[in-house]
Amino acid sequence: MVIAVLADIVGSRRLSDRTAAQRVLDDTIAVAEADLALATQPLTPTVGDEQQGVYRDLGDAMTSLLMIQLRLPDGIAFRFGIGVGEIRPVGSVHGDLSDGPGWYAAREAIETVHAREQRALPRSRTWIVGAPGQDEVMESTIAVSNAYLLARDELVGAMSERERRLAYGRLIGTSQQDLAAQEGISQPSVSKSLRSAGAAALIEGLAAIRGGSA
Repeated sequence: MVIAVLADIVGSRRLSDRTAAQRVLDDTIAVAEADLALATQPLTPTVGDEQQGVYRDLGDAMTSLLMIQLRLPDGIAFRFGIGVGEIRPVGSVHGDLSDGPGWYAAREAIETVHAREQRALPRSRTWIVGAPGQDEVMESTIAVSNAYLLARDELVGAMSERERRLAYGRLIGTSQQDLAAQEGISQPSVSKSLRSAGAAALIEGLAAIRGGSA
């Protein structure tokens, strides 16, 4: 069993320069993978504004997608549908295609994100759906992870671009002193920004989820 991820661009039709935005997305994904190589298949454009990626486990997927969220600049964002389930190759004259319950679950998940955005959760960006047949442990893990994701997306959505950069740095293990040097501010200012943005809760919550993920 693997983790299938679908991503699409929030407000893609409203972007003034779609080509430039795609370059930013491609560069962001590449940097995140260079910093922590977690994907077995990094997010790759397919058609329109959609991308597909594959991860070994739920913890890796959630970490990688958070890195991408934090790394993106203001005005460009992804929404993510995470599917837990089997994926399999389907032969074609154009080469193997990827299909299976994991992708169907990811599609359901991203549709859930769309629906939540349009109602009471405009900052919602990520959801997980398990394909039929998950065991009780995975069902519980998905439920707990989704509760975390609701809070996580609210925190990330409220952050400034600098706060996201600082949170990204801490997530990959950069010291506060090094972050201060990169931003041209003092270490106490870094600490204050991280604290007010809730970055520690974001990172500690992810660590707790990863400790219990399959």
